[in-house]
Amino acid sequence: MNYDKTEIPTAYDKARALAPETVRLWQDLLSVHIDRAAVSLIIDLGCGTGRFSELLAGHFAAQVIGIDASLKMLDQARRKLTSDNVAYCQGLAEALPFGDGCADLAFMSMVYHHFCDPSAVAKECHRALRLGGYACIRNGTRESDFPHRHCFPLRTLIDSDLPSRRDIQSVFASGALRLSCIKP
Repeated sequence: MNYDKTEIPTAYDKARALAPETVRLWQDLLSVHIDRAAVSLIIDLGCGTGRFSELLAGHFAAQVIGIDASLKMLDQARRKLTSDNVAYCQGLAEALPFGDGCADLAFMSMVYHHFCDPSAVAKECHRALRLGGYACIRNGTRESDFPHRHCFPLRTLIDSDLPSRRDIQSVFASGALRLSCIKP
């Protein structure tokens, strides 16, 4: 989807606001799997309006660079920026503008289904992450239990646009990344 051709970025944060208990849940889940002291640079792939960027920066006391293809989404992210530890730039997850082994965590929230070439993204994550770095993928899958699944004809959309858990695991395993599943 090309968000720059829509007005979605202006309403995105209001529609996708994170409740404090959701923020705590994600911080707790990340802490169980990731050594906070070992993280100094995080790449927030498909950061959109930056709803996780500052949360990640604060939780890990780390530098976060948000990458998104949409200028309108990045404009919204920059408007609400309050942290000196967060920066945003336009780019594609399939061609990250970073050197090899520079990042400790690649974080992806609800963006996997937008990737044109998920295998290229996995390879780029592997390249940009330091040895022992982490990739966190937060995304709906075909197996997810959507609250409105039975109220609307979503089956076709879910089957055509959302990957399965196995699809994601397979793509990132072929990118030579170690897999650790986080299930809230």
